[in-house]
Amino acid sequence: MNNMAPFVWGGAEELAVHLQRNLVAAGHESEILRIPFQWEPATRIPSQMLMVRALELFNVDRVIALKFPAYLIRHPHKTLWLLHQYRQAYDLFDAGQTNLPAGEQGDELRALIRHADDESFRESRRIFTNSEVTRDRLARYNGFDAGLLLPPINDPHLFTGGPPGEYIFAGGRINDMKRQHLLLEALCHADPGVKLVIAGPPDTPADARRLVETVERLGLQDRVQLDLRFLPRETYAGYVNGALAVAYLPFDEDSLGYVTMEAATAGKALITTTDSGGVLGLVRDKDTGLVAKPHAASLGDAMSALWQDRALARICGNAAREHWISFGADWPQTIEALLQ
Repeated sequence: MNNMAPFVWGGAEELAVHLQRNLVAAGHESEILRIPFQWEPATRIPSQMLMVRALELFNVDRVIALKFPAYLIRHPHKTLWLLHQYRQAYDLFDAGQTNLPAGEQGDELRALIRHADDESFRESRRIFTNSEVTRDRLARYNGFDAGLLLPPINDPHLFTGGPPGEYIFAGGRINDMKRQHLLLEALCHADPGVKLVIAGPPDTPADARRLVETVERLGLQDRVQLDLRFLPRETYAGYVNGALAVAYLPFDEDSLGYVTMEAATAGKALITTTDSGGVLGLVRDKDTGLVAKPHAASLGDAMSALWQDRALARICGNAAREHWISFGADWPQTIEALLQ
């Protein structure tokens, strides 16, 4: 069970596809049931929750649910592999980054979401989370314990790596929360030789326009390549394998992040920020990469340091690969845990 936001495809969608494939490879019949979900306007969220809650699956033995509101479905043998709650009702609400309306209406929506979550968590046979950050949030806000089950890399054979290249790569979905625009600002503070490749699908046309206009405003046309589309996996992996380092600076990510996991698999030095959340479980400053403050000047210094010291980039990349391998995440063990 997963959600479907029209025209949005990211790590959770990839995870659902590969979970289904690996269940089949392990000898099970498996289908993905994708629940349409749109979070704007927030006032329509209750009707979508009710739609999921009213669904009944009689002809399946087990349900593995991943995200809100898909995990609200009723089933006598439901396991949660929790990737996302509706964070705007939890930590993002506390951080002032919610889309819930202000005042009484927003308070009622928040209470409704939390009550429905608690009910769904109580009726689940087992709960796993995709990171320690997600597990800690579940315990803090809802009072439920969960096991930790890190998502494996989906296609590790593509991320073969290579010597440090001539650009820093920033991949994945393009939006304000992933903060690719901050890398463009940082480039103005970096060594003039540093080049940047940003590639991935924009969530909205406005997200794409922001990057294009920022490149033009800052005069970075000769130093930045924008490949703003849904990339074939081979193309994406090629960008990673050919990079000097990989930068990924989401705001308070709830997981290690596929971008960093794939870069580590390829043996690439990692760049992130002090407020990037779960990503910091893989990016260790001056070990597997560099952790900058979430400001343009600090990020510029980090990019310059790796650009000017290729040996450092290579050492950090090798350490990133070894650190990721140490987690021991693979699909056979993941499937076994989910089907207990």
